[in-house]
Amino acid sequence: MPGIKIVTIGGGSSYTPELVEGFINRYKELPVRELWLVDIPEGSEKLAIIGALAKRMVEKAGVPLEIYTSLDRREALTGADFVTTQIRVGQLDARAKDEAIPLKYGVIGQETNGPGGLFKGLRTIPVILDICRDIETYCPNAWLINFSNPAGMVTEAVLRYSNITKTVGLCNVPVGMRMGVAEMLGVDADRIHIDFAGLNHMVYGLNIYLDGETITEDVLDKLVSGNGLTMKNIVDLGWDKDFIRGLAALPCPYHRYYYQTSKLLEEEQEDFAEKGTRAQVVKQLEKELFDIYKNPDLTVKPKQLEERGGAYYSDAACSLINSIYNNKGDIQPVNTQNNGAIAGIPDDSAVEVNCVITKDGPKPIAVGDLPVATRGLVQQIKSFEQISAEAAVTGDYQKAMLAMTINPLVPSDTIAKNILDEMMEAHRDYLPQFVNQVTS
Repeated sequence: MPGIKIVTIGGGSSYTPELVEGFINRYKELPVRELWLVDIPEGSEKLAIIGALAKRMVEKAGVPLEIYTSLDRREALTGADFVTTQIRVGQLDARAKDEAIPLKYGVIGQETNGPGGLFKGLRTIPVILDICRDIETYCPNAWLINFSNPAGMVTEAVLRYSNITKTVGLCNVPVGMRMGVAEMLGVDADRIHIDFAGLNHMVYGLNIYLDGETITEDVLDKLVSGNGLTMKNIVDLGWDKDFIRGLAALPCPYHRYYYQTSKLLEEEQEDFAEKGTRAQVVKQLEKELFDIYKNPDLTVKPKQLEERGGAYYSDAACSLINSIYNNKGDIQPVNTQNNGAIAGIPDDSAVEVNCVITKDGPKPIAVGDLPVATRGLVQQIKSFEQISAEAAVTGDYQKAMLAMTINPLVPSDTIAKNILDEMMEAHRDYLPQFVNQVTS
């Protein structure tokens, strides 16, 4: 039969209805014949709810797209054209530990930055690499589109430690930044173009254009006049006007963790005392979402999904798959192998940069040297990502200790070791590569 087979691993995610909507909306140019939603036994209840909603959405849309749900990853992968991964190893309980434990030591607790990002990577990378081995066996010609966080670190690991070459990492942050600039200016987002360069959750908008005309200074002026760009899960503290004008680039929301560390730490500690971790808040949001998803009369993606904090993730994935399949040659910011696009970053490392999207995948647009104001921080985080990926693969405790210590959110080796050892113990069940590796 003609058409495309797509497999989504982590199909029981609350984001999946957005993915289904994206495929429905693009069906005429992206003819998805089969969408397989795959999960683990612990996620079977959510998978069943999502699968039923997806089938109702497809039926309402009247497109010939078959929805399958499965707990057998290999069965699902056989013959796939595209594989998307949106997994959370240890689920939200693990995220809660990533957020709570660093706070005990006066360090930001966040799921993709600092100690939390390290441990999410240590748990996630071995599972993703296992999926890669299955892709090699059951669908060797498939594209792997990953938006499991930390997406940059995961892409780094896939590029270095697997035989998968047809892989792209994806994040909703650049999409959200472009949408935010459009909203700030009161224009359609299609009229906005941003030159993105950096790393995942460490990407900068170097230049901003409206209808091809440079408007970078105007946008930065609006940014410091109360038009802050942020996300549902990151508090908007505003920006100091002299800092932003000196930076002369558009920071992403996650830069607040590095440029406003003490203020965000204070906010986190207050929120933790009042409401618990962000993971606990998300648990409640997810419960409410899945109660909505169960409604047999619901046949579209509900508006409430935007409150989840990951808006545009799945739509960005659909756009990327569409552009690869149709060899569109449009420009999208993705995580891919650097290949000289950003000077000062190894050619074989993952970067987040604008690319021309073709049937052969993303072709990075050369940036050259990053501005001196941004270069050092990007290189430091790249070192952190590379060493973290190595620790995840090898189970080398000393590499994990090194990664923790060189992360700019961790103030000293002593604090790094205390956090590392407590988190190693807390996540022991999901870190088999480190068994018997912890030292005193």
